[in-house]
Amino acid sequence: MQWNELIRFLEFNYLIDYLIGLYLLCFLVQLFYYLILFSRLAFFKDKSKPNTEPVSVIICAKNERENLLEFLPKYFSQKFPEFEIIVVNDNSSDDTEDVLKAFALQHKQLKIVNVPDTDRFFGSKKFALTLGIKAAKYDRVLLSDADCYPASDKWLEQMSKYSRGKKIIIGFGAYEKQKGLLNKLIRFETFYTALQYLSFAQAKIPYMGVGRNLAYHTDVFFKNRGFASHQHILSGDDDLFVNEVANRKNTQIVVNADAHTISKPKNSYQKWFRQKKRHLSAGKHYKFKHKALLGVLQLSQLLFVVLFVALIIQVRPVYLILGVFVLRYLIQMLIFKLSTNKVGGKDLILLAPFFEIFFMLFNPIIVISNLLNKNAKWN
Repeated sequence: MQWNELIRFLEFNYLIDYLIGLYLLCFLVQLFYYLILFSRLAFFKDKSKPNTEPVSVIICAKNERENLLEFLPKYFSQKFPEFEIIVVNDNSSDDTEDVLKAFALQHKQLKIVNVPDTDRFFGSKKFALTLGIKAAKYDRVLLSDADCYPASDKWLEQMSKYSRGKKIIIGFGAYEKQKGLLNKLIRFETFYTALQYLSFAQAKIPYMGVGRNLAYHTDVFFKNRGFASHQHILSGDDDLFVNEVANRKNTQIVVNADAHTISKPKNSYQKWFRQKKRHLSAGKHYKFKHKALLGVLQLSQLLFVVLFVALIIQVRPVYLILGVFVLRYLIQMLIFKLSTNKVGGKDLILLAPFFEIFFMLFNPIIVISNLLNKNAKWN
């Protein structure tokens, strides 16, 4: 085979040449994301030092009796010099309030905040969280959810390791490993989303965090007028807030295994679908630069796969098309492997290409569903 035949696509005389060129462009874009951006998490080394400034842990609870009984003791058992735990009871209709009162008799660190019964803010987690932050005794708050728990008794210590000049700490919230395909889908999506927002933050482009493991100084909250700019949006107490206030100077990540929180995953596809609808509804409100970066990533992934399928049928010889495809996935698997050393999920690596294609098709369905039907409550 002559060399000029091997590079014929560079002449761009035929449609197939342009398709090959686009395929290679998508490959280069993917290399940029994996080698320049996502490698930030894969090769991350935590250089932050312990900090013993007092912290207020804030947990919003709405009908969370069972979870509070199971998980709240794990918060009280944190090995940290001085902290308080504020649980905001958001108009629970079960006996959440009685459970909290019982805990308060045993633990002086617990402060209970009850959301007033008012139609104006009914169903708004942001309102409940605002009350909790206003009730905080200390100027450093650490947020979590009632349906999750710290991975270790050093969680509070790790999530308080503010480096000099930093005001926001973005942590990782994992899901319990269980049997079944649904659990694998949930954990892969959690891992892949974390790969993006943790890597972007480490690259000085923070755009979101997760409310089940997020820390910041209260002055950041109050200077921003809390959630005022997106109070009308159902979700976003975590990602929209971070998207608004985080910048290249004030944000850091902490991904030590002791710093994780662990949540119970949804146990049905219907519940998971509703949860995803709520989570994805906030993305359209991100800053343009963040939407552009995430959009280019998703578009290049989709085009890369579609063009591979089309070109592998049309182009002879196929080794150029196949070689680029294999190289892309080898690089992806390497970054995934190194990143799972930080946030877990090693059992998902071999299935990652299939999960990636699934979410390429599934996420647009969620977006369309959100356009057709809107929810009104956070829980």
